[in-house]
Amino acid sequence: MTHIHKDFLKDKKHIHFIGIGGSGMFPLVQILHGMGYYITGSDNNPGDTINFERDKLDIPVTIGQCAENIKGADLIVHTAAIMDDNPELMAARESGVPTIERAELLGLVTSWFDNCVCICGTHGKTTTSAMLTQMFMECGMDPSAVIGGKLEAIGGSGRLGKSDNMVCEACEFEDHFLKCHPDVAVILNVDADHLEYFKTLENIIASFHQFAQMTSKTVIYNGDDENSCKAVEGVTGKKMITFGMSEKNDYYPKNIVHKDGRHSRYELHYHGENLGEVLLNIPGDHNIYNSMAAIAAAIESGCTPSQAIASAKVFQGAGRRFEIMGVNKGVTIADDYGHHPAEIEATLKAAKAMTEYREVWAVHQPFTYSRTAMLLNDFVRVLQIADHVVLSEIMGSREKNTYNIYAKDLADKIPGCVWFPTFEEMSQYVMSHAQPGDLVITMGCGDVYKCAKMMLKE
Repeated sequence: MTHIHKDFLKDKKHIHFIGIGGSGMFPLVQILHGMGYYITGSDNNPGDTINFERDKLDIPVTIGQCAENIKGADLIVHTAAIMDDNPELMAARESGVPTIERAELLGLVTSWFDNCVCICGTHGKTTTSAMLTQMFMECGMDPSAVIGGKLEAIGGSGRLGKSDNMVCEACEFEDHFLKCHPDVAVILNVDADHLEYFKTLENIIASFHQFAQMTSKTVIYNGDDENSCKAVEGVTGKKMITFGMSEKNDYYPKNIVHKDGRHSRYELHYHGENLGEVLLNIPGDHNIYNSMAAIAAAIESGCTPSQAIASAKVFQGAGRRFEIMGVNKGVTIADDYGHHPAEIEATLKAAKAMTEYREVWAVHQPFTYSRTAMLLNDFVRVLQIADHVVLSEIMGSREKNTYNIYAKDLADKIPGCVWFPTFEEMSQYVMSHAQPGDLVITMGCGDVYKCAKMMLKE
């Protein structure tokens, strides 16, 4: 894995982003804009992020992609989703201007910090990264951050701080995280995902192993998760710290109380010592794991245990992570980024535990043909946790439908499930059938949040 030299940007002034509206691009745009680079960008889909970049950051963004958009740039950055036949990418490669993929730019940025905490794992990365960033802010550590979702405390998903502390969400997709420079690695869990690239779970575990071995100081991992434990087997020369429910871990909870399905509290123990009571404003057992990982990373980075624990309750969740959007006609509309069966299961179980709601609706946009085809039976199983399921067509993103799979194939296996080709039809169907007191959650990592907005206006 080649890394870009940390002085790579020294002679660059104008950076152009192809796909500037992407959740992975936005935090890097915020950081480089904060450093004084002149930034331009283009995207095919208008949306909230682009509005923010245009209005708040004053960045010229073109909707639609054409060769002349790259004029004047010293560096061109593109996302993994940009196809080789994209007119801007083709022009960039022909121009001779340095052209890199987003993951390479992220890797470069992580090399500038002495304490870069990289948070990886199949599920929970964004929540944990956002929570740790909030903890660093509360503890006065002035962090830089790259998060895969929006955090209100930093006004977006990226931040440029003045300290040597950085929080970085590090994704295993196509081994992108191996381009990072982790000083502290947090491994939340290791599960089967991105199988179109990795092929087997063993290959995924091997990549996480490599990530842990690359880390310069400390590896914090989920001691209850068999695959995470396998991934760190044989990793040498690091401080190793575990967290989990069982008392064999370094950090573990006692006396967990879930209140009204929305809040939790527990005593955090470290090697038998009670460090204090953690209060969480985010629901579900999965967030107890996430919070222990964040607190452990904060303590390793120099926060006192009492500071780290006190700051956990300030965190109100990240954008698009079980985010309550509003209420219309007595129906509560929430939005969630979950797109893997394990994430959908955690969110829907947390939703069903919320005593104040009558019935739960899952409004899901399946993401990528490969994931839908390979994990079809798991999707069928977990979506049925909801009382009602409404599907959109599959969002193919960077793939062609060589799997010959359609939303109908998923809908046919779920009792009572319906699907529609457009968000308008979905939103009309839900709002004409949902009852006051119901909770409707739009779920997926594509643009299904637009459906939530339509339902609030219905």
